[in-house]
Amino acid sequence: MPELTANLRSNVSLARRAWGIRRKALQMGEVQGQGYVGQALGVADVLATSYFHALNLRADDPEWEGRDRFLLSIGHYAIALYAALIEAGVLPEDELGTYGMDDSRMPMSGMASYTPGMEITGGSLGHGLAIAVGMALGLKAKGGDQFVYNLMSDGELGEGSTWEAVMSATQHRLSNLICIVDFNNQQADGPTRDALAVGAEAPKWEAFGWHAQEVDGNDLDALVAAFDAARTCPEQKPRVIICNTKMCKGVPFLEEREITHFVRVEPDEWTRALDILDAEVPA
Repeated sequence: MPELTANLRSNVSLARRAWGIRRKALQMGEVQGQGYVGQALGVADVLATSYFHALNLRADDPEWEGRDRFLLSIGHYAIALYAALIEAGVLPEDELGTYGMDDSRMPMSGMASYTPGMEITGGSLGHGLAIAVGMALGLKAKGGDQFVYNLMSDGELGEGSTWEAVMSATQHRLSNLICIVDFNNQQADGPTRDALAVGAEAPKWEAFGWHAQEVDGNDLDALVAAFDAARTCPEQKPRVIICNTKMCKGVPFLEEREITHFVRVEPDEWTRALDILDAEVPA
């Protein structure tokens, strides 16, 4: 069992963890009156499964050498990762109100030098997977059994550097590398599938020699099964989980917005969104 879940309230359900991540992301968004909350709400189930089922971490020692590495390639998803790190106890909850402020350890775009538990500074999209390849190579050379997870966006599938990293991971048989793609089909300029990412995703990765799965990224049971299959795959090849998620998941009136990449939330709507989450608290 991963050390994080063994040490931190392991009786709490993944559904409750995902709810907590969503709620904390909304609270941080309310602090600034803005933020990439659509992505945070959508990817909350993926983060809950990562941090409270799959990852081997120590909340009180985020630089523990034996930890699994979790890389956030998509720096603008930082609000989502902060919510997960607070939920996990890596960051204290009393810092939540400092989100995006001067001298905060939680800037609006993720920066590794500021935040415990933030492995890389993301944001220049398409670089995370290449960094993950380097980390996975290094850990293999040291004889470690740690996994490297890289959370990236569907928009990064249009970056050539992503596919160079995909080929490098295959070449080096990086069985300790698990890529997670948040496929919410939204980019700043419109739907991802209207850009470059057309057709089924898993066969593309399989053609490059990866163990590939495509799942409903808002189905916790499906996510648990996919993460378990990725960790236990006997083949000496890298693994990818394509997670089809819904932007603003859990807050219906936001889910219906036409533009969700940077969803507009009116001042009175933050409380309304929190009330909707609080009306159905998972066991």
